[in-house]
Formats: sequence, structure tokens, C-alpha cells
Amino acid sequence: MPLREQDKHFLSSLYSAAAVIFVWKGLWEGLYEIPYLGDAFVALFIGFTMLVFSGLIFKEFDPLGGLEQAITKKMEVVISSSEKKNFEVKYHDSVLKKDLTIPAKYVHRIEEAGMVVVDPVKKNELFIPLHRVTEILYNGKRYWRF
Repeated sequence: MPLREQDKHFLSSLYSAAAVIFVWKGLWEGLYEIPYLGDAFVALFIGFTMLVFSGLIFKEFDPLGGLEQAITKKMEVVISSSEKKNFEVKYHDSVLKKDLTIPAKYVHRIEEAGMVVVDPVKKNELFIPLHRVTEILYNGKRYWRF
């Protein structure tokens, strides 16, 4: 059973966090001889301050933060595919409170936070936020799952 996109992103964030911890551990071990920096609480304060000011702690270690980017990449692959007619996009409609499936050939374009779907009958555009996409199907079988 393949990992969901959420699981992949969470494990990647966990791996990156562990790597940063080991790097900092190695750096601080070498700096114990310098006065004041050898104190564990000073080192902890300096490390957290550096991470906060760099924005890294909010951008990189958010376990669910990059999921919309993953959905955007998958949707761009699907709508640029030559087999676009074989794909379907399943999303959760919050008004109807159920999952709906639309053919990917009706997806007109991907915008910053959503996809624009052109209804062939009514000839109007429908905006669907990307965070509502739950699954992409290829010939009726799961291609990608949120």
C-alpha cells in the first residue's frame, strides 16, 4: 500500500528535523569551550531564535504545510498529460457535504490555491480549492490520494 501524500510529507519533515538536531548537536559540542555558549539553555535560546528569524521553523517543519504544493504539482501533471481524458478528480464539496468526481478534461487551469473547472453544459467556471481534492483516479483506479 503506497504512502499517502500527508504521510510522505510528515516523514520528510521528521527526517529533516532529526538532521538539523544532529548538526546542531555536533556544532554545540565543539563550542562548549567558549564561555556562555557552553550553557545548554543559552545554546537552546540561540538555536530557536535563529530558526524563528530565518522562518525555517514555520516553513520547513510544518508537517502539513507543503501539501497544497504537492496537490498543485500532481494536478499540473494531470492537466498537461496527453491522457487527460482518462483522469478523474475527486473532491469534497462542503455545501453538499459529500465527495464528487469530475473528469480532468474539464479542469481548465490551476491557480494559486485552486483549480478552475469549466462546466461543458452550463458554460460557466467553477472554482474548487485544492485543499478539497482528496483523490485522483486514472481509468477508475487510484493514481494519487491526499
